[in-house]
Amino acid sequence: MPNHPIAYEADFYAWTQEQARLLDARQFDALDVPNLVEEITSLGKSEQRELYHRLSSLLAHLLKLALAAQHSPQDLRRAGRGWRATVKTQRLGVAKVLRENPSLRTTVPAELADAYAVARVEAAAALEMEEATIPEICPWTAAQVLDVDFWPGA
Repeated sequence: MPNHPIAYEADFYAWTQEQARLLDARQFDALDVPNLVEEITSLGKSEQRELYHRLSSLLAHLLKLALAAQHSPQDLRRAGRGWRATVKTQRLGVAKVLRENPSLRTTVPAELADAYAVARVEAAAALEMEEATIPEICPWTAAQVLDVDFWPGA
C-alpha cells in the first residue's frame, strides 16, 4: 500500500486518480480515507462559498442601484446598466447553485447576512459613501434578493 499522505501532498492529481481507481475497483481497504473525507468536505464547502460570493456580488449591485438612485443619480446613469446586468447574472448563478445543491437553500438567510456585510463595504467604496450611511442589516428578504422581478425602489 502506498504512503497516501505523501502521495496526497506530493501530487494531488495523481492521488485523485489513484483514489478513483481504488473506489472503482472496490478496494476500500487501500483508500486514503482521512484525506478523502477532507476533500469531500471541501467540495461541499466550495459550493457554499460559491453561493456566498454570488450573493455578495448580487447584494453589492442591488445596494449600488438603490443608493445611487437616492444619493448619486449621475452614478446610476453612468453605471446602472452594468449593475443591472450583474444583478441578473448573479441571480442566474445563485439559482443554478441552488438547483444543483438544493440543501443549500436552507443556508441562504445566513449566507445573505454574511454576504451583506461585504456588499455594504463594496457599495460604500464604489459610491464614495460612508458605510455608516448604509443600513447595517440587509433591507431585503432572501426571497426579494432572489426574485428576478425585484428591483430596489421599483
